[in-house]
Amino acid sequence: MPPAERRALVLLLALALVGQGVRWLATRPGQAPGEVAILAAMPPKSPAAHRDSLVALARPLGPEERIDPDLAPDEELARLPKVGLALARAIVAYRQKHGPFGGVQGLDRVPGVGPGLLAAIGPHLAFSAQPAAPPGELDLNSASADALDGLPGIGPTRAASIVQYRARHGPFRSVEELGRVPGMGPAALARVRDHLAVR
Repeated sequence: MPPAERRALVLLLALALVGQGVRWLATRPGQAPGEVAILAAMPPKSPAAHRDSLVALARPLGPEERIDPDLAPDEELARLPKVGLALARAIVAYRQKHGPFGGVQGLDRVPGVGPGLLAAIGPHLAFSAQPAAPPGELDLNSASADALDGLPGIGPTRAASIVQYRARHGPFRSVEELGRVPGMGPAALARVRDHLAVR
């Protein structure tokens, strides 16, 4: 055997022995090779806590289970159909800023929540707070961006667009003219029509 082959063979044997030694140190005596160890339940501050929260998020809603958007934390709201953790956090942030929803109409004002989503999650909701008083009609020509932001389906971006459009083109002559604002399609206009007036 040539010297180069002999050195390669000795190197391979040495690597195999080192690998066996590491494997022997890393496993417990009597443990089968490749055996999978399941993590035990860990305290909340442990590195495995993230795993536990994912398990809770994946837990499906029971047939009669209801979630209260006026009180539920974002992890609980994320269990609703078609509601991810990002939208659940947006719902909680809106509730903290504007108060409890009191009903589906209040929840409809959260940016990212629309009629299709409300139809999907409606059967799983139970509101504990009293419905808020209807906002009444806002004057489209004097309402601030903050006031417009509180309307169903508007949100801060559309509210800013409405105010900018009004500043550039002058006062609105009718609520229907709101459809000319970029981002305000027929569906968005239909959702806010009853909340607006032109004075």
